[in-house]
Amino acid sequence: QVRLVESGGGLVQPGGSLRLSCAAAGLTFSNYHMSWYRQSPGKERELVAHIRSPDNSTNYADSVKGRFTISRDNTKNLVYLQMNSLKPEDTAVYYCQAVFRFVNTLTYWGQGTQVTVSS
Repeated sequence: QVRLVESGGGLVQPGGSLRLSCAAAGLTFSNYHMSWYRQSPGKERELVAHIRSPDNSTNYADSVKGRFTISRDNTKNLVYLQMNSLKPEDTAVYYCQAVFRFVNTLTYWGQGTQVTVSS
């Protein structure tokens, strides 16, 4: 049974930092591209950052470039999202996604973690 469990969310002031983690279980982690998405009330879920396997190439939404960094540790089945210089508009539920790199319709999601940026 595949499970993705996000952690690290919380309340932070504007300009602050958070690091989100996503722990994967029940899959061969190195065979999956990993992404972070986010969704705020009344908006569609949007891609924040993506890291491919096996080359670890990354891409980011324009709104987070230069502030967020995605990384992965295949030895621990973890993917991270380091978020710096946070803004109120970064407030959202952040979701982890895994996509099987050989069959990209095979997709798994975590349950999400809330990030709130407010003074």
